[in-house]
Amino acid sequence: MLTGSELIAKTKELKGISESERVLACGYFSTSKKGKKRLNFNAYYKAIAIAQGYKSSNENELGVVGKGGRKLSFIAKVQGNGNLLIGKAYTERLDLKAGDEFEIKLGKKQIRLLPTKDS
Repeated sequence: MLTGSELIAKTKELKGISESERVLACGYFSTSKKGKKRLNFNAYYKAIAIAQGYKSSNENELGVVGKGGRKLSFIAKVQGNGNLLIGKAYTERLDLKAGDEFEIKLGKKQIRLLPTKDS
């Protein structure tokens, strides 16, 4: 299924064909056991809206679902040993890799992580 700018571009490219053909060409379908294709218009229209910048009521800036289908809270707690754990779901969304370095900037009741020049 196409998403984002790829979906917008493909939709514009296919402007002269029927809506059903467009949904199919963008990959918004499932195939039944008998091989019949079922078009998923709702998912297609939602993807178009998101690609155009609209956010659903249950979605914030980075999305809400992490791996395993758990909703992300976007809240971190200091652990008993004093560590502040961000978590894999968040680092994956930012495409961070092991070894990436950040400069820690402390402000009044806030922490900012800024990538170092080497990252």
